[in-house]
Amino acid sequence: MSHPGDRRESGPRGHGHGHGHAHGHGVSEIPAILSPFARWIVIGSLTLIGVIVAVGAVLLWPSDGEHPIPMQYRSADGGSIRTVDGHVVGQVRADCLNPLAGTVQDDPVFQIEGVSSEGPCIVSTVRLDSGDDEGRHTLLEVPTNRAQSGLAEPGAVEPSPSALDQPQAGQPSLQVDDRIRLAVVPGPDGTTRYTFFDFHRTVPTIIWGLLFVGAVVLVAAWRGFRSIIGLAFAFGVLAVFTLPAILDGKSPVAVAVVSSAAILYVVLYLAHGVSLRTSSALLGTLTSLVLAGVLSWLAIETMHLTGLSGDQTTNLQVYQGSISVSGLLLAGFIIGTLGVLNDVTITQASAAFELAAAGEPTRLATFRAAMRVGRDHIASTVYTLVFAYAGSALPLLLLFSVAQQPFGSLVTTDALAVELARSFVGGIAIALSVPLTTLIAAALTTPPAAAPSNATPVSGSGGRHARAD
Repeated sequence: MSHPGDRRESGPRGHGHGHGHAHGHGVSEIPAILSPFARWIVIGSLTLIGVIVAVGAVLLWPSDGEHPIPMQYRSADGGSIRTVDGHVVGQVRADCLNPLAGTVQDDPVFQIEGVSSEGPCIVSTVRLDSGDDEGRHTLLEVPTNRAQSGLAEPGAVEPSPSALDQPQAGQPSLQVDDRIRLAVVPGPDGTTRYTFFDFHRTVPTIIWGLLFVGAVVLVAAWRGFRSIIGLAFAFGVLAVFTLPAILDGKSPVAVAVVSSAAILYVVLYLAHGVSLRTSSALLGTLTSLVLAGVLSWLAIETMHLTGLSGDQTTNLQVYQGSISVSGLLLAGFIIGTLGVLNDVTITQASAAFELAAAGEPTRLATFRAAMRVGRDHIASTVYTLVFAYAGSALPLLLLFSVAQQPFGSLVTTDALAVELARSFVGGIAIALSVPLTTLIAAALTTPPAAAPSNATPVSGSGGRHARAD
């Protein structure tokens, strides 16, 4: 054991040496202070998993086959719906069932009958901004609650006076200058009519996307920019591989596992750099992902979840009968755990390395200290996970509350049971990922007593070595 005087004498020299080491050699100095045995286990495991993922991607790669188009996205001729852009240039209240609705003319002034301040329909004049009829005008009708006032089912609540002038449920609320998309409806006589399809959200979406990227890059700098690139890669994998492969009839579970693993490899190393710290988080995430898959399968089987409570799933089963609905539900569980697992594992790996650099005397001490951080992280993340799922199910909760169903019946319906199962599986996966990742990361650290004799003193070098990786 060295004396205080020895440490004071060696401190400046150690500081200069450590500084030059960290900046002169960077990652190449990491192996000198880490356990070679644990290091090669992690590297070998990740290499093997990477090869399996690559082979899986090749075997599951989708073909370019055609797929039937669901009815709500199909045009009259059987193809996909064609849309054009437009914007509202005028609006009045009038009688419904105007024969000119959907037709096209050059003049923006239409013959509209029954115009009055209490008309049962909102009639909007729309200028077409693209398509074959660009520059011309069409008419859109939106019925209000006044149109069906007095026709409600027995026992239904009559709309309030202020609600009578609002569009009926499921109808758009259009205002002058709103930019919208219209569906092109070919007529049997060769004419074309137009109906409302959706709002045009390109510009607002781009603005919010730029604000999101700007906030992340402003706070996280270069690392934040790399995380944005990783996010773009993740969406690319989903669009190019995941969705087409599932539509092609491949196993949704196998596709979800391969996609998730591929995303994790790129996103983690891109955002956090190639290091053993990142590798420990990646191995912990991949292992936890497999556990989440097993837990999801058990939850679906034991809770008898069907996933058929949503209209989208039902439509998909009708038009894509080759897709396993239970497999799709399981794939959704797996992909849904990616983000939260990534957050927990990278935090635990960083905590273990920083604590070791701060002078924890043994790997066991590092593990215990990092677990104290992990317990707080588990508590906060579980709240985030559960409330995120509860928020997405809020309209359903309100609907069941209006129906005055017992609470026990409410939480066991398929729609809510799926959200609960996601919360349970995600929470268990988080809880298990913390000790698992912490154990892997702690095994890769080197306590001060085990550091090489020619290494810089712990008080001056531990943090630098940990940050160098």
